[in-house]
Amino acid sequence: MFVLNPASSLASNLSDNAFRRSPATHAGAFTGRRRKSRILAPSGSRVVNWNVTSIRAVISSSSGGKTADTATSPADGTVPSSTSSGSEGIQVRAVVTIRKKMKQKITDKLEDQWESLVNGFGLGIQIQLISEEIDPVTNSGKSIQTNVRGWLPKPSNISYIVEYSADFTVPSDFGSPGAILITNLHGKEFHLLEIIIHGFEGGPIFFPANTWIHSRNDNPESRIIFKNQAYLPSQTPAGIKDLRREDLLSIRGTGKGERKPHDRIYDYAPYNDLGNPDKDQDIARPVVGGDERPYPRRCRTGRPPTSTDPLTESRIEKPHPVYVPRDEAFEEIKQDTFSAGRVKALFHNLIPLLAATLSSSDIPFNCFSEIDKLYIDGVVLRGEEHKNMLENLLLGKMMKQVVSVGERLLKYDIPAVIKRDRFSWLRDNEFARQTLAGVNPVNIELLNEFPIRSKLDPVEYGPSESAITKELLEQEIGGMSLEKAIEEKRLFILDFHDMLLPFIKKMNSLPGRKAYASRTILFHSPKCILRPIAIELSLPPTPSSPGNKRVYTHGHDATAHWIWKLAKAHVCSNDAGIHQLVNHWLRTHACMEPYIIATHRQLSSMHPIYKLLHPHMRYTLEINALARQNLINGGGIIEASFSPGKYAMELSSAAYKNMWRFDMESLPADLIRRGMAVEDPSMPCGVKLVIEDYPYAADGLLIWSAIKEWVESYVEHFYSDSNSITSDFELQAWWNEIKHKGHHDKKNEPWWPKLESKEDLSGILSTMIWVASGQHAAINFGQYPFGGYVPNRPTLMRKLIPQENELHYEKLIQNPQHFFLSSLPTQLQATKIMAVQDTLSTHSPDEEYLGQLNPLHTHWINDQEIHKLFSVFSARLEEIEDIINARNKDVRLKNRSGAGVPPYELLLRSSGPGVTGRGIPNSISI
Repeated sequence: MFVLNPASSLASNLSDNAFRRSPATHAGAFTGRRRKSRILAPSGSRVVNWNVTSIRAVISSSSGGKTADTATSPADGTVPSSTSSGSEGIQVRAVVTIRKKMKQKITDKLEDQWESLVNGFGLGIQIQLISEEIDPVTNSGKSIQTNVRGWLPKPSNISYIVEYSADFTVPSDFGSPGAILITNLHGKEFHLLEIIIHGFEGGPIFFPANTWIHSRNDNPESRIIFKNQAYLPSQTPAGIKDLRREDLLSIRGTGKGERKPHDRIYDYAPYNDLGNPDKDQDIARPVVGGDERPYPRRCRTGRPPTSTDPLTESRIEKPHPVYVPRDEAFEEIKQDTFSAGRVKALFHNLIPLLAATLSSSDIPFNCFSEIDKLYIDGVVLRGEEHKNMLENLLLGKMMKQVVSVGERLLKYDIPAVIKRDRFSWLRDNEFARQTLAGVNPVNIELLNEFPIRSKLDPVEYGPSESAITKELLEQEIGGMSLEKAIEEKRLFILDFHDMLLPFIKKMNSLPGRKAYASRTILFHSPKCILRPIAIELSLPPTPSSPGNKRVYTHGHDATAHWIWKLAKAHVCSNDAGIHQLVNHWLRTHACMEPYIIATHRQLSSMHPIYKLLHPHMRYTLEINALARQNLINGGGIIEASFSPGKYAMELSSAAYKNMWRFDMESLPADLIRRGMAVEDPSMPCGVKLVIEDYPYAADGLLIWSAIKEWVESYVEHFYSDSNSITSDFELQAWWNEIKHKGHHDKKNEPWWPKLESKEDLSGILSTMIWVASGQHAAINFGQYPFGGYVPNRPTLMRKLIPQENELHYEKLIQNPQHFFLSSLPTQLQATKIMAVQDTLSTHSPDEEYLGQLNPLHTHWINDQEIHKLFSVFSARLEEIEDIINARNKDVRLKNRSGAGVPPYELLLRSSGPGVTGRGIPNSISI
């Protein structure tokens, strides 16, 4: 092995005599078994002379000591030529790139100096080079190991990136290196970006890593880093076949034991860590995942069970981190923006602070001007103990801190939905527009059958037929017959009835929660204006009211107007809950996690499909772990802020059981399933929209088609025919594991796509990448722009709509504004969810967007044709941005332009940091 020894200013002050131990060189065969790190004994002794401008290494081998002397300036990047002179071998240079902390404390700098001193004595980093060629004697890959001293760290043009180089000699018949074993002899981990080997024929060989190298003290096994050549399993060079298999085995683990922070083990577990019965039975929660409550699986952590419930895994509470495989954790820039400590501080410190500030009795807003003051005046935070608290909180761009004597202001940016027109939320057309261009544009469906019927058991949930009648609808659609409206595809529905009704009784038993199961009918007029025309609100049947349903229309008097506003608010509340728990959390975050786990467990990092998917897996496991700790857990933010309360994850599980299908998660399939598009081979994506001015779908189809074209060309490049798909045992194991382990509760469903052809694979991969990028962006980054104004999108309702013979009806008549506001979330609930929505809508400065390459990861694959195809993909996404910007200026498209109408920008690919209401990250990173 050759040992890399960075020399700091501390080490450079030592005399040359301090480095008299000579390295040893050994060329032999890799036995196919992972070697535990060791320090090689010196076979000779020479003085190694070195200074800032030259590198001089002494290498001794079985044939005697030999001096390799290469003069170079750290700035000129000179690389020795590839030469071989008999037994002297080939002069080779390794350049190792390591990422240091960007913000170093004094202790970090001292540790760096100590590490450099340790390295100077040959106790730093060990590397073993493995050839792709087999040694005919041992039938294993050739290997070379040596100790190299006398080299200096070379800073790059990025302050926190350090490049190290070392020269050494390999036998002339070594062949091309295919893998590197690297061992960290320090007491702590370091982050390896890449290793470049210079000197072999054909130019430099890149070994991209972007990985944390654990200390040998934590795990004696060396890490395996493969070069950037993509190989299908059948194409793997003989010398590194064993390493390919061994690396996958190490990632899978044994399925036993508790995971440690340095581990990079991926495995599956149900959601059995949401409750904490040891702390309080009120926050005990059932296991989600299994026959009773089916759900996708999460990443296993292996913590012991709670003492009160053996089925519940013990929790790691804030501020301690939940395990994710080491390379899944946030990088430093992301940590500065969304680190676990700061996110937890937001939830842990800000919320109680707001509670103390606003009111111990948690009062409602009394008038709309009190809501406006959140954006104009802010929330005054009083008290000396609060002075320094906010500096340590992640508050996002929208909350501006204003210092004054003895108090602070928590000030919110004006949400986009009311920035141009503060009264737009009151209008029916804006209510309807947001079903097509809002933060949840994926629930509207074509109404193609009448009467409307429930699929629930009528014995338990009452008559199946809706209370919405043909006569009522025909009154609202201007004389057109119902049959004609259905035939012309003018009637649409938001149907939350069957999803919510089984939970309504339990939800309404919670303090301060009142909800209905709702159906909303919308009419698309011949002038292409969509508006709601009828809302049905249902409660569970009672003996006195077996059909406990009421239907509301716009009406023409003051009372009817206010009741209609309340009915719309209840629909918006339902929409907010379904959006968060089903469309956002379940269909993107939770369903993506098994794909990521299976990709790491079954696809080698050399596999072309792994390389394709890798950018789309960034940060997802970490953000999901944070969500289990702070958002979806028992007593967490979601339960406190949304109507389903403690039944939130049970509702999410029911949605997974009853409606989730992988084959319906592609955008065209979802649009067709909802009746929002019809198949049309003449159209670019093979579908034609029923409502042309449907911004989410129209822009989404552009992004979908770009992804699909990129994926198809990528798959075509690596797979020659269908047989190459079926014979790829890693790929088949990956798809089988997704179905049978990751989505275990759906494993027997007949709708799972087959994986037998290039078309099958392209469809599966396009769906995964769409879900991780475009779909998540469309339903995530508009949360604060649309939900930051509570009356537009209340996350819960606290009162039912009173009937004429009920006590609260008179209060509605006497002061309808106060009654409306008292039905919405309280001041504390509102400011809590506003803070969370802002955090979830924020782009990090290190965000990696669709079609863009991180400058530090440009050597991700050694294939010029793939780089050309990726450039085509990136250029197409830039063209799509121009198309979307042009659409937003098209006055004919009323759902994205017009007086006070915000443009639809959620599917614009690029964005700056902060809450921007635009930008498509590669992955689900928040």
